[in-house]
Amino acid sequence: MECSVPIPAHDIASSAAPVPIPTDLEVALLTGCQDRHYAFGLSMALVSKGISLDVIGSDEIDSPELHTTCNLHFLNLRGSQRENTGFAKKAWKLLTYYVRLIRYTASARPKIFHILWNSKLEYFDRTFLTLYYKVQGKKIVLTAHNINAGKRDSNDSWFNRITLKIQYQLVDHIFVHTEKMKADLLKDFGVRERRVTVIPFGINNSLPHTELSLAQAKQRLGVADGEKALLFLGGIKPYKGLEYLLTAFRMLVSRDAHYRLIIAGELKKGHEGYSGQICRTIDSEFSPGQIILKLEFIPDDEMEIYAKAADVLVLPYKDIFQSGLLFLGYSFGLPVVATDVGSFREEIIEGTTGFLCKPSDPADLAKTIETYFQSDLYKQLPQRRLEIQNYGCNQHSWDTVGELTRNVYSGL
Repeated sequence: MECSVPIPAHDIASSAAPVPIPTDLEVALLTGCQDRHYAFGLSMALVSKGISLDVIGSDEIDSPELHTTCNLHFLNLRGSQRENTGFAKKAWKLLTYYVRLIRYTASARPKIFHILWNSKLEYFDRTFLTLYYKVQGKKIVLTAHNINAGKRDSNDSWFNRITLKIQYQLVDHIFVHTEKMKADLLKDFGVRERRVTVIPFGINNSLPHTELSLAQAKQRLGVADGEKALLFLGGIKPYKGLEYLLTAFRMLVSRDAHYRLIIAGELKKGHEGYSGQICRTIDSEFSPGQIILKLEFIPDDEMEIYAKAADVLVLPYKDIFQSGLLFLGYSFGLPVVATDVGSFREEIIEGTTGFLCKPSDPADLAKTIETYFQSDLYKQLPQRRLEIQNYGCNQHSWDTVGELTRNVYSGL
């Protein structure tokens, strides 16, 4: 039987018949049971580069391709994480997951363990679990999507920093997504430069792309012709600055009633006070219909609707290292208005893929949104969407990510 790497549906027509690729490296990819989009893209890229892969995950990570792709073995050690169950059952399932992971490590053939994310007991993962991998003779690679999320979320502590430093010192190599992240890692945690590699954040290639038109998407969400639709997408957390977007939106609609704001994402546990403030602001300061609100988890098969119904994705973050939502937007050709924080300046080409504004400044955010809607980027949006898609695919190719990652594996 001939084996092949799956190809995204929109690429099938233009792709030649796949050729089997021999494997010479065995790797365990530890997903932390989260971020399915990134885990999927990296998994497909790695097996295409001749790597035999064990993907450790959960129902949240699972997808049909993980069961049909040659040289890829999916181990669902966690099961479902979205059950509405009691504390005792959740604790038992989590304990079972860690027992299974420890048993797997003791008998696993792969000598390279690549940690994409730590799991639920993050401090334990950073210290004792990472040390256990070392004791078992594994070479450990870590993708640091955030250098210090506690600092970003304004809840940093000495214990958080010391456990981060322990993990950064224990692992054999670290991937980051930008030069700024690398500089922060070297400066704040004393990591040696030769142990760090900058790789692009791969473009999201796991979401369905159908024949749904822009007009049909707008109609499904109730966005009328001539309305200017802004999209805020993803979980509601304080660092994302949604309160500044709401203030900016109030300024916009006071000058032009054709603006609409779409807020789509779940209210995150642990941030109930912030979420309550956001909901009260929406209820008291905006008229019915001005904001399209869906405060719940958005499944993958609905992402396309929001990305196509919107005219621009707004990322009003107060602080960030890098955001996967930027590349989700690019995958649908959606322009971005973002605050000038983290590495957004490295990824957004002003006037071509979007615009930047000052952080924590609603007036400048509103002005930048108006600038976007007066620009050629918006006026030529249907054709410019394809250009943005091509830019994202070229600059954030999973083929490039896979090649750079494989080179590090080989060096270990």
